[in-house]
Amino acid sequence: MKCNRCQNEDPKLFVYDHGVYYCRKCIDFSRLEVNEKIKPVKLMHKTWKGKPKLDYELTASQKLASHDVYKHLSNGKDVILYASTGAGKTEICFESICGYLAQGKKVGFAISRRQVVLEIATRLRKAFPELSICEVAQGYTQITDADIIVCTTHQLYRYPYAFDLLILDELDAFPFAGNEVLQAIANQACVGQKLMLSATPDEESMRLVEEKKTELVCLFERPHKHPLIVPKVIQVSVFLQVLIVIYECIKFCRDNKQTLVFVPRKRDGTWLKMILNFFVKTSLVHSSTENKDEILDCFRNKELDVLVCTTLLERGITIPSVQVVVFKGNHSVFTTASLIQIFGRVGRSFKDPKGEGICLCQFSSQSIKDCVYQISKMNDTVYAATKK
Repeated sequence: MKCNRCQNEDPKLFVYDHGVYYCRKCIDFSRLEVNEKIKPVKLMHKTWKGKPKLDYELTASQKLASHDVYKHLSNGKDVILYASTGAGKTEICFESICGYLAQGKKVGFAISRRQVVLEIATRLRKAFPELSICEVAQGYTQITDADIIVCTTHQLYRYPYAFDLLILDELDAFPFAGNEVLQAIANQACVGQKLMLSATPDEESMRLVEEKKTELVCLFERPHKHPLIVPKVIQVSVFLQVLIVIYECIKFCRDNKQTLVFVPRKRDGTWLKMILNFFVKTSLVHSSTENKDEILDCFRNKELDVLVCTTLLERGITIPSVQVVVFKGNHSVFTTASLIQIFGRVGRSFKDPKGEGICLCQFSSQSIKDCVYQISKMNDTVYAATKK
């Protein structure tokens, strides 16, 4: 027995009901019986020969990476774009998007997290004003077809055999990473090539590169050419961490800069927000926050000084001149990949390319050490390249 959606072959994960077996492994995406064929979804295809509208010109490094990516895709190869946070991964995809649309092919953009889906859709609308863009995620399922579809990886179940180019952003992020069902659904949604974007590719991704099943394109230089922010690690007790968070948030506020304070758990955020509100305007966002979109809009509009958040906001969120403080950085929820993404929120703006990233911890965990090492290594790689 084999499930035609998630490729499950484990007999323990099949159930016999009214004369037929169905798969329990992917039951969350509707019941699928054994040997039941999945029909390709019918979507519109538009041939569009145009170019994106950007407020700036890509740097020489970005152009080179963009050309290399499209060249490999045109040769029928899947590609991993290994680029540092803030290097412009989304913009590097534009040449490939244009190339596929010029041939009347279908393009999809899939991302693990809903909030990043909304942000990427907004950026695509600005870059491609002549095209229709739809976001498909929780709360956004009324329209499911457009010239370019941006969706969560969960929503890919709606698109079997749909995309000639499927762009998977942050393929190492929860819940996509390590999820066999979501990965199988993504593979089924793509009938052409996959372009996978990551600042922290996992071992499985790099193994595919070593086996020459996937091409690798690297870019560690940010457009403003300033180095990535290497976090300042401060090892103190939890009590002193709280005092430092208060001090840093007040200091940044006086400098007219906003702060993201990352906490490992929702309950840490609840009491820390209450304390910070005595000193600066503070709000809290986590996965269960009902009005998270409104709170983020307030933060973007500078109506808040500080936003306390969980790792929900570690990826895809760009706030100019934001500073970052991590509280209880040695907690297991802060993995190496998570910390690299978190400190990648800092220094993305051309007007303020430096900024500060502070990691507060009781001890320097291996994840913290690896984060500092990998960011420093990316900076060294860029520095060595500029000296050639």
